[in-house]
Amino acid sequence: GVGLALCRRLLDEDGRLHLCLACRNAQRSEAARDSVLAAHPAAQVSTVEVDLGSVASVLRAARELRRRFQRLDFIFLNAGIMPNPHVNFKALWQGLLTGRVLHMLTTAEGIMTQTDRLNGDGLQEVFATNLFGHFILVRQLESLLCGNEKPSRLIWTSSSNARESAFSLSDYQHAKGQESYSSSKYATDLTSVVLNRKLNERGLYSSVVCPGLVMSNMTYRILPVFIWKLLMPIMWLIRFFAKTYTLTPYNGAEAHVWLFKQKPETLDALVKYHSCTSGLGKNYVEPRKIDVDEETAEKFYEKLLELEKQALERYDDLLD
Repeated sequence: GVGLALCRRLLDEDGRLHLCLACRNAQRSEAARDSVLAAHPAAQVSTVEVDLGSVASVLRAARELRRRFQRLDFIFLNAGIMPNPHVNFKALWQGLLTGRVLHMLTTAEGIMTQTDRLNGDGLQEVFATNLFGHFILVRQLESLLCGNEKPSRLIWTSSSNARESAFSLSDYQHAKGQESYSSSKYATDLTSVVLNRKLNERGLYSSVVCPGLVMSNMTYRILPVFIWKLLMPIMWLIRFFAKTYTLTPYNGAEAHVWLFKQKPETLDALVKYHSCTSGLGKNYVEPRKIDVDEETAEKFYEKLLELEKQALERYDDLLD
């Protein structure tokens, strides 16, 4: 998906980079590494095994990264899941009748639902994987990210599906709703905003990107593959009207790569950077203001710190 395309594109920009691929599955991790090295044989590419949905796994990976590296210049926080997605065809039909269908097709608002479950840590699985695991990782790696000669960067993969209406402070893990993915991505936007407030003075900057609609393993699970094949010609046509239909992982990584080349001090912390592709296939980046309430962001951050404290008490043996 976007992560693998991003690795290749980063090495196209600078072959001197040392990339560390953080993957859940060791076998797929090595396959990804081999794929990257096939295009860039001289590159420095290592791997670390981590399941972002498991606090213990995140703590082990962070300990391993602290052992290997003295600093980290970038972390691309890209892991994400959308379990058991379902399309609400009734809502889609209503959108067609009311003229909102293009908006619904570009944001999935009102037409995508998911079922969620508790993971081994007693957390909602989507929240844990899409946000909380990343948050724990960042917190555990602050010593490698802060206080370096050059600023370090966090680049979160958010979504156009990130919506305030799907998020609630009283149910921030989204245990009661059916839009856990949307909630987790809005929570990502909130977290990035607060991290800038807390850590910019220590040389760590956070940004969020939207890769657009990318055809990846996650997307293909929404509908049967044969339906996607039937829809693809229509989707290419839709791209003339919906610039966020990036469709390929290469195109979806456009905003990630663009941010890699920017000076963080010049960026707006309240902007999400969208990968866009024109109908004729030209890639570009479009900044859009993040629809977040900064007071809500602060309150949510306090809840994350409280949850982090509980998690670390449980896994005290994995801390240095």
